[in-house]
Parts: sequence; C-alpha cells; structure tokens
Amino acid sequence: MFDWRDYKNGIYAFDAGYVRPILAAIHLLVDDGRVALIDTGSNDSLPNVLAALEKLGLGRDAVDYIILTHIHLDHAGGAGTLMRELPNARLVVHPRGSRHMAEPSKLVAGVTAVYGQDYVDQVYGEILPIAAERIIDAHEGLTLQLGGRELLCIDTPGHAKHHICVVDRKSGGIFTGDMFGLSYREFDVDGRQFILPTTSPTQFDPVEMHASIDRLMSFAPTAMYLTHYAQVHDVVTQAVALRQRLDSHVAIAEAHANAGAERHAKIKQGITDALLTDLRTHGCTLPEAEILDVLATDLELNAQGLAYWLDHRQ
Repeated sequence: MFDWRDYKNGIYAFDAGYVRPILAAIHLLVDDGRVALIDTGSNDSLPNVLAALEKLGLGRDAVDYIILTHIHLDHAGGAGTLMRELPNARLVVHPRGSRHMAEPSKLVAGVTAVYGQDYVDQVYGEILPIAAERIIDAHEGLTLQLGGRELLCIDTPGHAKHHICVVDRKSGGIFTGDMFGLSYREFDVDGRQFILPTTSPTQFDPVEMHASIDRLMSFAPTAMYLTHYAQVHDVVTQAVALRQRLDSHVAIAEAHANAGAERHAKIKQGITDALLTDLRTHGCTLPEAEILDVLATDLELNAQGLAYWLDHRQ
C-alpha cells in the first residue's frame, strides 16, 4: 500500500507516486462526504488518488475541488488527468496560473527547456489542458465551502508569484505547498522534524518569502501540511528554523555573488555544507551519501534559484 497518513481531523495525506517514495504528498480533505484534493503530483498520481477515494468509501463524483498551491509540475502536472477522471471537480488555482492550466504549452516548454524533452516525457507525460469553465481563480481571500468546512485561499508569493496557501478554518491547519519549505520524513529524529526553504528558480524572492511566512504564522496554525512532505507540527519552532535557513541560503549566495563561472558551484556547495551541519546538529545519523541523495534535486534547484535572484534583484 502506498504511504497513507490519517490525521483524524478530516485530513489525509498520501504519496503522489512522484519520482520516489514520500517525496510529494497529495492532501485529501473530507467533510460531509465531499472531497477536496490539494496538489496533484504528476499523471502517475491517478491510481493513488482513486485508491485513496476507495479506501474512504467515496466515489469519483465526491470530489468538488482540486486545489493547486502553484503550477510547478510536481504540484500541478497531474491536474488535467485528474480533472478528466473526476467529473464534478473544479480546479482552483492562482489567477496567474489559470491560463497555463487551460493552455499548458508554455508551461511545458519552460520545463522542457530546463530538463529536456526525455525527462519531461518520462516524469510528467502529456500535460492535459483543462476547460476554462471548470477553473476557479483563487484570488486573495477566496473562500471555498467543502461540506461544512470553510477553506480560505491566500496569496503567498516568495517561492513563486502564482503561489497560494489554503487555510482550513475547521482544523486550524494550513496547506502550504512550497511556501513553508520542505520537511522530509527521512530526516525525522525521535519525532522532531527538520525543515529547509525551497529557493528554486525563477521567482524566488527572500523578502516576499519572509512576508508570506509571517502571513501564515499570523493565523496561529495548529499544523502545516507540506507537499514535500505531509504534516509539520511544532509550527512555531519550525518557522524559526525555516527563517534562519532562508537567511543562511541568501547570505551564502551573496558571499559568492561575484564568483563568476564558479558561482553556481560555490553556492551549491555552501548550502550543502550548511544543511549537512544543521542535520548533524539535529541528530540525523543517515550516511552523508543518503542525505545527499534525498536532497539532490533541491540542492541543485535552490542554487539555481539563488543565482537567478542575484541577477534579477532590484
């Protein structure tokens, strides 16, 4: 059975089946038999979504909303396929992202330019367009009703300008996509969790990210639900650590701003060394090679995003 987490509050998390186990979670909310899914992984998520509904005794027609925190393809790549299979669902996405979900060619072209056609074909497959009349623009303050549950969409730039977070008024939790960073379960030590920022290209902005973290914390959340990966508790402590590591990443980037052709490698090595030190302090005893394997993609993308920010900051 795929990874399955029941938080006993109408919120479930399960593995999206994206690239490797427990890398990307889909969150499922249920209230009065009605369902919302938050983020979709890639097209490979469909079997797990259908299995999750079956596990809860719910049909495909129970899904009212598919909510995307943003349109990066590890969060949104499976949206078209899921919308095709879930006949009552409406897609909820930031206004900056809605046109790309209706006509995804530019979105796919951008990803292909970075990763190559073979990678896109293998990991994502065909990105299906979604009929515009089935898309809801999640402008700031949009409220969705799911059974008796109220879901508030808030605009949270910093990781991407098309990023929203979703406040669940019933549980007090917030679905944060990538805005509250990454917290991989492999790094848990005696129930304590480890968190790090995601500064990936091309719209990373540390000032906006700090402001969005502050905005999330203003709701006094009971928990954060991250796409990478699932529930984060002890939110106040994690917010402090997240802000500190964000500032550390930025300082490392600034220290190597004028390193020329070596800049990317120096930034990547700097954030790698900082995170390895922090993980050892945290008590993580995994072999270094295993840690680096878990973080490989994030280290590369974070370094790219920091370099892009250096070149485009005001």
